[in-house]
Amino acid sequence: MTQIRFLCLLAIFFHPSSMGFSQAVPQEKDFVLEVVERNREAIALLGDSIFYFAELGMQEIESSKLMTEILEEEGFTIERALSGMPPAFMAVYGSGKPVIAIHTEFDSTPGNSQTPEVTEHRPLVEGAPGHAEGHNVNAAVMIGAAFAVKKTMEEFNLGGTLKIVGAPAEEQLISRPYLVRDGYFDDVDIVFHPHIGSRFSTQYGLRQYALISAEFNFKGESAHSATAPWMGRDALDAVELMDIGFDKFREHLEPTHRSHRVITSGGVQPNVIPDEATIWWFFRESTAEKVSVIFERAKVIAQGAALMTGTSYSVNIVSAVWPTRANQTAAEVIHRNIEWVGMPEWNSQEQALAKELQTNRDVEPIGLVNQVSSLHGATAQSTSANDSGDLTWLVPTGRITFPSNIPGIAAHHWAAGVAPATSIAHKGAVAGAKALAASVVDFLIDPQLLAKAKETFREEIAGVEFKSLLPPEQRPPLDINKELMERFRPLMRKDYLKEKPHFQ
Repeated sequence: MTQIRFLCLLAIFFHPSSMGFSQAVPQEKDFVLEVVERNREAIALLGDSIFYFAELGMQEIESSKLMTEILEEEGFTIERALSGMPPAFMAVYGSGKPVIAIHTEFDSTPGNSQTPEVTEHRPLVEGAPGHAEGHNVNAAVMIGAAFAVKKTMEEFNLGGTLKIVGAPAEEQLISRPYLVRDGYFDDVDIVFHPHIGSRFSTQYGLRQYALISAEFNFKGESAHSATAPWMGRDALDAVELMDIGFDKFREHLEPTHRSHRVITSGGVQPNVIPDEATIWWFFRESTAEKVSVIFERAKVIAQGAALMTGTSYSVNIVSAVWPTRANQTAAEVIHRNIEWVGMPEWNSQEQALAKELQTNRDVEPIGLVNQVSSLHGATAQSTSANDSGDLTWLVPTGRITFPSNIPGIAAHHWAAGVAPATSIAHKGAVAGAKALAASVVDFLIDPQLLAKAKETFREEIAGVEFKSLLPPEQRPPLDINKELMERFRPLMRKDYLKEKPHFQ
């Protein structure tokens, strides 16, 4: 019995490190994991509540309200409506250095309503928004980790400041460039960004693309399309000519380029020549410099379209972001904690659900991943973008991907909404919150880690001068998605969960 007790004590106080030897686990880290574990039901309920809110970007009112109420009840000081954006918030606990921030997004995508755990398309509300990427689980991981870190700071009298930042409208890549430009992260020493995935992983290096989101608004003159078309100046013609002009320009762009558009207004009815029309572009490139060059060329093409049609045009920059990158020291710390926490244990029903959905979507039915991913630098820069890009050039950043979704299922499709309110998402969220909270505690208790992260960060961005791509006077678009949410929110309320998450 004595020998067994001794071995149990070893299991509690030691764990394998990524360097191949054992080291003592600080009691603060054992404690923070225990807090996450005892709140696994609250974490699941929070993620599910936000899933059923299914709020589009800049309209995440219920989601923001629920998170801030939880944090305020726990003793965080709340600042709401950051940079004038009603759903954006910052919750602060503690004081002094280090200042550590956790931030994430929690918006849904249009038209992707889906009943959880059903592998055929079955919307909760036909045509309504849905969490077809799983940002609802991002929020649960952030709040679960924040609660646990705060409890640990109290329990062990740890100095420092914890900042929790809710970032709306990531799918439109809007909020964080404004938050960075407006100084909300100026005093932060290191930041962490949790995001849903199908694997338990982190990496370092250059990860995603730069992007400029801009509306080109053309103005002409209306006229009767049949009896006096020669008196009109067609704004929709200008939009179409810009579209064609940029399409011809693509031939002369580097293979790294990606750009796409939607025509958001093009007139009211066919017998009235449109006097106003708008085309909304996303311009993407591998660097901030390259995307700026493309944007300037797009403005020249728009000018040509206006000249050809006798119209005028104006440009509204909705948002503009740098590529995302991640710090190597932060990634090494996160990876050690991912290995320590380990993958969730999936049961046969969860594996069967994953394989059934994969089969239905013509994806290799491999089921759910059982092993944590290895640590490595980013091998290829993704053509996707995230509006946290600016922040990653301002301060050392660690990104943690937690396993709450099904491998091979593409985001922004209803199928990606099958898992984010199931036990798969719940287990992955607990694992993610544990690794995230443990990583924050590492930086709270070891000043040398933070010094090393700052040193490697300086080396990683050497020679690069960060400057916001947003015009100084630009303000975020507060009414984006408002009409859609006003249409669907009353229909979606029937599915809202009655029970509220209670953290302890």
